Amino acid sequence: MSRSPTNRPPLTYAEAGVSIDAGNALVRAIGPLARATARPGADAEIGGFGGFFDPKAAGYRDPLLVAANDGVGTKLKLAIDTGRHSTVGIDLVAMCVNDLIVQGAEPLFFLDYFATGALDAGVAEAVVAGIADGCLQAGAALIGGETAEMPGMYAAGDYDLAGFAVGAVERGEQLTGAAVADGDVLLGLPSTGAHSNGFSLIRKIVERSGVGLEAAAPFAADVSLGEALLEPTAIYVKALLPAIRAGRVHALAHITGGGFLENMPRVLPVGLRAIIEALPLPALFAWLQREGNVAADEMVRTFNCGFGMVLVVAAGEAEGLMAELGAVRLGVVEAGVRGCEVRGRAGLWGQDKAWVAAHDA
Repeated sequence: MSRSPTNRPPLTYAEAGVSIDAGNALVRAIGPLARATARPGADAEIGGFGGFFDPKAAGYRDPLLVAANDGVGTKLKLAIDTGRHSTVGIDLVAMCVNDLIVQGAEPLFFLDYFATGALDAGVAEAVVAGIADGCLQAGAALIGGETAEMPGMYAAGDYDLAGFAVGAVERGEQLTGAAVADGDVLLGLPSTGAHSNGFSLIRKIVERSGVGLEAAAPFAADVSLGEALLEPTAIYVKALLPAIRAGRVHALAHITGGGFLENMPRVLPVGLRAIIEALPLPALFAWLQREGNVAADEMVRTFNCGFGMVLVVAAGEAEGLMAELGAVRLGVVEAGVRGCEVRGRAGLWGQDKAWVAAHDA
C-alpha cells in the first residue's frame, strides 16, 4: 500500500540538486571581483535585483545606447576537458564588447549568465574572475549576473555562459558604414588565435589529428595544444576608441562566425565591395587547414584566419594607424556588387584563386 504524501519523507531544494547556500557563497566570493570593475556611472555592486548605470556620470550628453549579447560556444568544452576555466570569461566579454566597438560605442556595463547542473564554486569563481578581467580590459563595469543551477539539464561538470553588454556613443558619432568610399583601405588587427568561433570544427580536427590536449602544440612553442587553443579572444576596445572618436575610422568589422566572407559586407554600403588582397595564415590556422584538409573557402568563411578586427579607413590614414595600432594592410574597398573577395596566392593557400560572397540587395 502506498503512503500518503503527508507520510513521505520531506524533500528540500538541496536534495533536488540545488544549493541556495552555495549560490549565496558564490555571490559573496565574486563581490570583490565586480567592485574592481567599477567605473564612472556604476558602482559595480552585485546582489540586488538589477544594476544601475548613469550615462551622465560617465560623461555623455546625448548618448545612443547600443546592446549586444553572445556566448563562447563549444570552446567551453575545451575548458571543461582541460580543467582550465580562467580565460573563457574573457572570451565572453570580448565577443560582446567587440560587437559594440564596431558601432563606435564605448562599453559601459556587462552582465553574465552562468548555467550548470551542479554548482562547483571553484569553477564558477574562476569563470567570473575571467569575466571581471575582460571587463577591466574593456573599461566596462560588471554590474550583475545570474547563476542558474539546473540538475538534469547538463552533464556532470558541464556549464554554459551567455553575456550581455551595453555601450554608448554620442548621437551622430556612431559608425554605420555610410562613410565608406571607393579607395578606402582595409587594415587588420591581429587575433589571438581562433577567438571563440569555429570550435566545433576545431574539436573535430583535434580529434582527427590524434594530438592530446595536454600534448605540446604542433604549431606553438612551450605550450600544450589545449592552452594554445584556449588563448582568450582579443579585446580591441581601448586600442580603437581614440581613433574612432577622432573620426579616423570609416567602419569596423568584427571577424567572428562567418569569417571574412560574411562579416565584411555587413559594414559596406550597397555598391562597394571589400577586396582582401593578402591573408597570410598564422601557424595555428595553417595547422588546422592541413590536419582537417579544410578547403580554402571554408577557412575564410569559418575562421578569422589571424585577424579579429578589420578597419576601413581613408587611404591617407592607413600608414599612421598601422604604426599606432600594429595593424596590417589587408586590401582595399572597390566599387562593385556589395560583398567580399578573398584572393588566394599559390603557395600560401595552395590555390591561386578568389573566394567571393556577394550580398547586394
